[in-house]
Amino acid sequence: MIDFHAELHTLVDLAQMAESVSLECKLAQGQDGKGELPKDFWPTYSAMANTHGGLVLLGVREKNRQFTVAGIANVEKVRADLFNNLNNRGKVSANLLTDQDVTALTLEGKTVLAIHIPPATRKQKPVYLNGNPLGNTYRRLHEGDRNCDEETVKRMLAEQLDESRDTRILDRFSLADLDLDSLHAYRNAFAVQRTDHPWIAVDDKTFLQRIGGWGTDRSTSQQGLTLAGLLMFGQSTFITEAAPLYFLDYQELPADTTSQTRWLDRVVPDGSWSGNLYDFYRKVIRKLTADLKIPFMLKGDTRIDDTYLHQALREALVNTLIHADYSDRASVLVIKQPSGFVFRNPGIMRVPAEIALHGGASDCRNRTLHQMFLLINLGERAGSGLPKIRAGWEADGHVLHLSDSFEPFDQTRLEMRWAADLSQGITAAKVDDQGKTSGKTSGKTSGKILARIRENSAITIPELALSIGLTERTIERNLKKLQEDHLLSRIGPAKGGHWKVST
Repeated sequence: MIDFHAELHTLVDLAQMAESVSLECKLAQGQDGKGELPKDFWPTYSAMANTHGGLVLLGVREKNRQFTVAGIANVEKVRADLFNNLNNRGKVSANLLTDQDVTALTLEGKTVLAIHIPPATRKQKPVYLNGNPLGNTYRRLHEGDRNCDEETVKRMLAEQLDESRDTRILDRFSLADLDLDSLHAYRNAFAVQRTDHPWIAVDDKTFLQRIGGWGTDRSTSQQGLTLAGLLMFGQSTFITEAAPLYFLDYQELPADTTSQTRWLDRVVPDGSWSGNLYDFYRKVIRKLTADLKIPFMLKGDTRIDDTYLHQALREALVNTLIHADYSDRASVLVIKQPSGFVFRNPGIMRVPAEIALHGGASDCRNRTLHQMFLLINLGERAGSGLPKIRAGWEADGHVLHLSDSFEPFDQTRLEMRWAADLSQGITAAKVDDQGKTSGKTSGKTSGKILARIRENSAITIPELALSIGLTERTIERNLKKLQEDHLLSRIGPAKGGHWKVST
């Protein structure tokens, strides 16, 4: 939780905070001028709760990023009204606040009420007003409170209720809707990884039952393909009958962004191949890793054709496919470009980015798909995938950025950038025999700075210079570049503030 008392004392502090958190200021004077909880607080509460949270300051006027402090005379009355309404289910569906989230503080010599609104969990969304989610659910977009359409609300409700989105049994779908070459290729991979497994000898339908691709509803006795089975092994024509917005897209982009050539290579479901997830993975992973050199290493008598970079890219691709919301409007998009890679999947993260990157917490959207990849030794166990991607990619100073957003549609983006691109603005990176990118010291310096700041967010420029072994001027130049690239931000004043690494 943000420590407002430590970070917010002046209008300068407030302006700096506005650059790093979602901030809403409301005058909240009331008819008597002593303070009143404004009616338009509630759409803001719903909106911030349904996105990434934020801060509401009561007693402050904002116009064109200029702040004026009016203060609140009767803070305790406003606080009491706030909690009375929060605990009224006819007013709002969920109370996310504790006493520690509502703080009276002094700003420019006047008392204002700071209300920290945390993001709601998947199980709490949608946070809505007036007893009805339809028409009364908001999101925070472009510093405004936007009413959610019916489709968005229904998707939130589905996310709330469904632990896994891919177990649904599809009505009137059968084995005829699958691409049997894809299924048999998967079975061959399974047999290679699990040479003595009893499932190797069973027929296709039984095998699908064992891995979750064919299910039975015990309450109705309905049998059929699961959504996971169709997504993994189906033919794209039939997949889009069950998931009309389904689309997979791999693009390899040129170095020259002004070139008339939009892409050097592209893979989409165009009818020339199955269009399912398993075949997309097989096609794309070869393209992603084609330029990575492989060191000559032996384990016993066997050569190891792998590096940490290979592992990170494999995991990133699997992670994108198993966490995608295939009912949402965004496509699965994988981009390879000279500066690095981008992995986008439809749907926002079920676990906040900063928690997911540190590991130990997992809430996979498509658990059956996850298990299918695990059975052929692709992907990681719950809660360890993103930390492995991060460790493999950042081992030599490369930079990873994970975020989700709600416009123009719900999506999660994992950006993996070569270290050399950070500080030099180059358009290509060479890979040495260890699978590591080459580049001048400045690229690695940026990675080292980010690593030190993750260890100690209050570290000073002199301390950074001493620990890395460079001049303070060099550190300052790299810090400026990292902030310009939105990889790093400064919270609070130069003295007493701290750094925040974009996750």
